[in-house]
Amino acid sequence: MALAPAARAQISPGPLARAHAKLEGSLQCVACHGSGGKTAMTGQCLACHKEIAWLTQRGRGLHGREGRAACAACHPDHAGSEFELIVWAEGDARRFDHGRAGWALEGSHREVACAKCHTPQFRRSPAAAAFRRSTPGWVGLEPDCATCHDDVHRGALDRDCATCHDQREWKPAPQFDHARTDYPLTGKHAEVRCEKCHLDPRLGIRTDAQGRAIPVYKPVSYRECSSCHQDPHRGALGARCGACHRTSGFGAVNREAFDHDRTRYPLRGRHASVSCASCHRDFSTAAAKKPGFATCTACHADPHAGTATLAGRVADCAACHGVQGWMPATYTVAQHREATYPLEGRHREVRCGSCHLRRPSGVSAARLGTSGVLMRPAAARCRDCHRDEHGHQLAAGRDGGECAACHAVGGWKPSTFGVAAHAKLRLALEGRHAEIPCAACHGARRSGLPAFPAGAVLGKAAVALRLREIECAACHADPHEGRFEARGRGARPQPGGCTACHDTRRFRPAAMDLGAHERLGFALEGAHRAIPCMACHRELERPGPASSSLVLGRPRPRPVTLAARKKTCEGCHRDPHGGQFANAACERCHGADLFRPATRFDHDRDAAFPLEGAHAKVACPSCHPARTGPDGRPLVTYRPVPAACESCHTGMRGRS
Repeated sequence: MALAPAARAQISPGPLARAHAKLEGSLQCVACHGSGGKTAMTGQCLACHKEIAWLTQRGRGLHGREGRAACAACHPDHAGSEFELIVWAEGDARRFDHGRAGWALEGSHREVACAKCHTPQFRRSPAAAAFRRSTPGWVGLEPDCATCHDDVHRGALDRDCATCHDQREWKPAPQFDHARTDYPLTGKHAEVRCEKCHLDPRLGIRTDAQGRAIPVYKPVSYRECSSCHQDPHRGALGARCGACHRTSGFGAVNREAFDHDRTRYPLRGRHASVSCASCHRDFSTAAAKKPGFATCTACHADPHAGTATLAGRVADCAACHGVQGWMPATYTVAQHREATYPLEGRHREVRCGSCHLRRPSGVSAARLGTSGVLMRPAAARCRDCHRDEHGHQLAAGRDGGECAACHAVGGWKPSTFGVAAHAKLRLALEGRHAEIPCAACHGARRSGLPAFPAGAVLGKAAVALRLREIECAACHADPHEGRFEARGRGARPQPGGCTACHDTRRFRPAAMDLGAHERLGFALEGAHRAIPCMACHRELERPGPASSSLVLGRPRPRPVTLAARKKTCEGCHRDPHGGQFANAACERCHGADLFRPATRFDHDRDAAFPLEGAHAKVACPSCHPARTGPDGRPLVTYRPVPAACESCHTGMRGRS
């Protein structure tokens, strides 16, 4: 059985390639084919070709990415001694997709012949010793630029050439931008060759083993021009050459960048952008070289024509303006507090130009100055600045409708006219009236109330300030249909109308008390005091309006007339005596506190049979038995009751 593989190898498919010539012979088949089929053959290949096994294990190159299947798929043999042992999927090596190997050919690399790179001299892999020195050598190359190209920077820069270069050409370095460094090249510096700066002897240039100079890229001093250039001023103007010079050339003096801080008048704000000639018109005189600057008016004319004063004296520009610009002014709200009109509340937020108008009508140009700004506007009253938003409804008042009577500088809303002030008018706000918003009654869109008369002047605020509605029924629907209106207009007029029974906190329950009920003709006494109103006035059992009681509210409240006319006991109570006392008043025997006992009944006074002697101790049912009345209920017999002795006492007849 052990000779079976050798027996099968007696017939060879063809001669082996020259590289495998030492494996010719029928007894050498198992050296490659093993005894386990194609998978075993791959293991045999990797056991011999250790460089391929090294690549496969690390996932490198084509074999590491795609070559983990059967080796024979791409490397068949027995095709003759001249066969190269490679079947190119693309047809030949020149058409091979190099991206499959993990490194696509781009730029100039696409034009280089394969054999120019795949040579033994470029095999610099960590496992280079394992690679055969064949030509060409398809494996063993590294992707680093320095494995093929000479490092012209002599190790002074990172080994990743792609940081500055691409694969099209070395010069210029398209990926490198000096502007991304700490020192962007501008002006003449952009024209200087790299070696001029990076091989300067002052940098202490060293050489490599071949004697070639190693450029210095960092650190390279550049903070001051004197690091590279000689100072022609010998330090008289300091080390900052850029304060006066530009990189476009030494002869191009940067007058705008001159360090004015070294003078007695540093340039700040807008002054920094003013051309030198605006202040230094020429240098022929000392005054031109050093113009005055103690006050703003040394250069600037007063644009306010003397109207900008502080404490009665004309102020210099710097009192209200900064060098950053005329606008906005630096005059603060806190400073305004010292003026004749301190800014408070919302006035603190108003733009200056809203009060200090530019070229207002009726003011002479001479008073406004060249700025055209009114510095001292009238501010004695609110109306000096604000329109009457109420259409002059209050103009006839003592203060002429001055805004401050109802508003504060903290804002128009809410009004300062509150409940206490309203109490001085015809209608004091009490109860729920003190909680509702003013617009509910005074607003043009007051819901549930009649619209204001046509032609009513409300002003821009759309508020009616003088209302005629002061009676309850003017705003609220009367569920009693006028029955209790005051001054004799109702069927049962009450003093004050609605307020006789209700207060302003709520409609239900009513504020009607025992005294008011007595004034209506029926005093509540005894047990009547504990009975709820709706027990007698059935219409009160209906719920009140679900939403609003206002005259235009929906739904309309149902009538509650409270027209109960039952003023006698039998008007409300059933007769428990079955008509035995039809002509007698209940209150003759009963009080209002309770029905039993009949506290007002006196047997000696009210009955025909006085209770005397032993009769006074007899229980009432003994003489007044109960029977079933016509309605099926128990009925006590009070009339007629016999008064003769024998009617109650038996066995008395014949005795002496």
